[in-house]
Amino acid sequence: MANLPDLPRTIPVFPLPGALLLPRAQLPLHIFEPRYLAMLEDALKTPERLIGMVQPCSGAHDGPRLHSIGCAGRVTAFSETHDGRYMITLSGRSRFRIRQEVEGFTPYRRCEVDWSGFEADRGQPEPDAGFDRDGLFALLDRYFTETGLSTDWDSLKEAEPELLINSLSMLLPLDPEDKQALLEAPCLSTRRETLVTLIEYALRGGNDEMMQ
Repeated sequence: MANLPDLPRTIPVFPLPGALLLPRAQLPLHIFEPRYLAMLEDALKTPERLIGMVQPCSGAHDGPRLHSIGCAGRVTAFSETHDGRYMITLSGRSRFRIRQEVEGFTPYRRCEVDWSGFEADRGQPEPDAGFDRDGLFALLDRYFTETGLSTDWDSLKEAEPELLINSLSMLLPLDPEDKQALLEAPCLSTRRETLVTLIEYALRGGNDEMMQ
C-alpha cells in the first residue's frame, strides 16, 4: 500500500450511523462521549488531525462490524462548551478502505486503511457533465413539499454541482445503507444518479422513515 505523506496508515474511526462525510465537504459533529473526547484529543496531537467516519453495518450499531469504505476528515474547527463537550467540523480529505482493525489500548476504535483508488478525492472538485439543474430542483421541490422539510433555496441554487450533490447526500434524512451507497459512488455523476433514485423512491412512498 502506497501512503502519501499526509495520509497515515492507521487512523481513528468514528462509527456513527447515518453520518456521512464526503471529500471536500464539511461535517459538523457534537463530541461528548468520553471515548470520543479521547479520540479527538489524540487526533489533535497529530499533524494530520484526521478522523475516519464510517458506517456500522446494519444492526451492528457500535459493534465490531463496519462497512469497508469510509471517509476521513481533518479537524478544521473546534470549540469547547462550558461542560467539557466539543463542537467540531471535519473537512473531508479522502475516502479509504479498511484493511483491518488495530487492537490497542485506546477506548476508541482504530483501523489500518488503504487510500489507493480514491486519488480523485484529493484533487479538484469533480465535474458532472450530465447534471440537469432544473430537473433536480423540480424533484427537490416536490420532495421538500411532501416531507415538510425546509431549506435555503437561494444557497442551493447558487451551489456548484459537486457542493450541491454532496451537501444533499449528507443532509437529507436517508437510511444509513443509502448513505453508504452514496459514499461508495465511484464518481459524482453516479452519486447524483443514486441520489435522484433515492428521492424518487421516497416520493413513491417506498421508504416510510423518510416520509415521516
